[in-house]
Amino acid sequence: EVQVLGRGQGREDLNPGSKTVALSPQHFTPINAGWRKDKPGSKKQECTWEGSLLPPGLPSTPHPHPRWALWFFKNDRSRTWQDNLRLVTKFDTVEDFWAMYSHIQLASKLSSGCDYALFKDGIEPMWEDSRNKRGGRWLVSLAKQQRHSELDRLWLETLLCLIGESFEEHSREVCGAVINIRTKGDKIAVWTREAENQEGVLHIGRVYKERLGLSTKIVIGYQAHADTATKSNSLAKNKFVV
Repeated sequence: EVQVLGRGQGREDLNPGSKTVALSPQHFTPINAGWRKDKPGSKKQECTWEGSLLPPGLPSTPHPHPRWALWFFKNDRSRTWQDNLRLVTKFDTVEDFWAMYSHIQLASKLSSGCDYALFKDGIEPMWEDSRNKRGGRWLVSLAKQQRHSELDRLWLETLLCLIGESFEEHSREVCGAVINIRTKGDKIAVWTREAENQEGVLHIGRVYKERLGLSTKIVIGYQAHADTATKSNSLAKNKFVV
């Protein structure tokens, strides 16, 4: 079962991670209401909120960004796929992103068959959405042993690439990102809206690979949704690689 933190509760760990998935925006305390800085000149300058450590240097005024929606999927074979998909919350500031992230369970702690998806508001995390169907995804497949060593870092870096618009003018091509927790090996993918936009797709792939810190020996592939939808993942061909 998914647990929910109540108002004013935060995770006890210092690094983002461990306990719960919040199900609706009312479970969040506005970040500006509780965070503080240590006195100027002191050695510690961390910003803290409800007992959780936030990145240093957060300003007291929220910084608006494009609005994003976080989705959670839990596989239940007795229900339809869409019934298993749940909207968790929406946010449009860096501060509210960190408030959200400090409340949700780490991806590495999710049970097999669960997904997180972060998409621009108005785009649902499915191929059938009109803004996804002509697009595709950069796919990073991980070995089973990477779940407890690298998965959470790679997923957080993926989220920061999206909300930080790290792909410059090509960020408008990004629809969202998905992480799949699976017994045979977890997967992370960045979805874009137009598979035929070679310039944009390749730029996103190169920047993404660099941000993840992947070795130059590792190749990641881009698959068009139209191809993936008609074939199993293992048979879908890579349209581009970096």
